[in-house]
Amino acid sequence: MNPVQKGRPAPQFAGTTLDGTPLALDDFRGRPVIVNFWGPSCVPCRDEFPLFRSKLEEHAANGLAIVGILMFDPPAPARDFVREYGASWPTIDDPDGAIRAAYRAVARPQTYFIDRAGVLQGIQVGQLTDADFDRLYATISRPAGSPTP
Repeated sequence: MNPVQKGRPAPQFAGTTLDGTPLALDDFRGRPVIVNFWGPSCVPCRDEFPLFRSKLEEHAANGLAIVGILMFDPPAPARDFVREYGASWPTIDDPDGAIRAAYRAVARPQTYFIDRAGVLQGIQVGQLTDADFDRLYATISRPAGSPTP
């Protein structure tokens, strides 16, 4: 298995969202994507939700997509949390940990920033601050075909 690292293609995944919809990373090809490993029992994960909600709205015109990957928690409380906090982005249940293993996610929250070509450009272990988000998002928000600075 190839290591998960910046500058390499992000591991592909497919799964079922908390509302039962099939979803794959490839569904977002051509868009900047943030993959966030989280769970409702993780306090820093809960604290990140307002940041994700505001950033998704702020960067909607740029096509930003966020995908949550449920890690170490059952789906029912996650569904309730997503509904209560108004998360408009999908969360995939990862009951066997296959997506977590592919990304080598070890802690929650853990967030991956993937550019329009599907290349991993940044990894944040631990809660994102506004400044962390902006710094990492800048690496994936360039139009397709733009040179990397």
